[in-house]
Amino acid sequence: MTESTHIACPHCNAVNRVPSSRLGDHGTCGRCKGTLFDRKPLELNAANFDLQTGKSDIPVVVDFWAPWCGPCRAMAPHFEKAAAKLEPRVRLAKVNTEEEQGLAARFGIRSIPTLAVFRHGLEVGRQSGAMDAASLERWISQFV
Repeated sequence: MTESTHIACPHCNAVNRVPSSRLGDHGTCGRCKGTLFDRKPLELNAANFDLQTGKSDIPVVVDFWAPWCGPCRAMAPHFEKAAAKLEPRVRLAKVNTEEEQGLAARFGIRSIPTLAVFRHGLEVGRQSGAMDAASLERWISQFV
């Protein structure tokens, strides 16, 4: 019997069961046929946050940011680069704190950018401040 991994689809939020040995095969969602890994950060909001962070078996790294934040804008290309390199071992996602003030308050975000790592819906790590791609990859690797 093959061990499987639950992955929430970034397009329709359906939870898919994927054989662990096939995670890197760029699978498609059983419901919407969208790709399960786009190798770019996923935009999260109040409607999909709990499902994406709680139903996937892989860690989800969330960048809490705002469009007016200079360090957030400076880190964005590095975060994209890290997403392209680290998926499917981990999913990288972003929450715009201007649009999702309820999520920012719920997680006590006091400064941005703030990165939080979630496993099965629980926060397991947090780091504030901008990082380059290499630093992001090093920091995230401790949670994979």
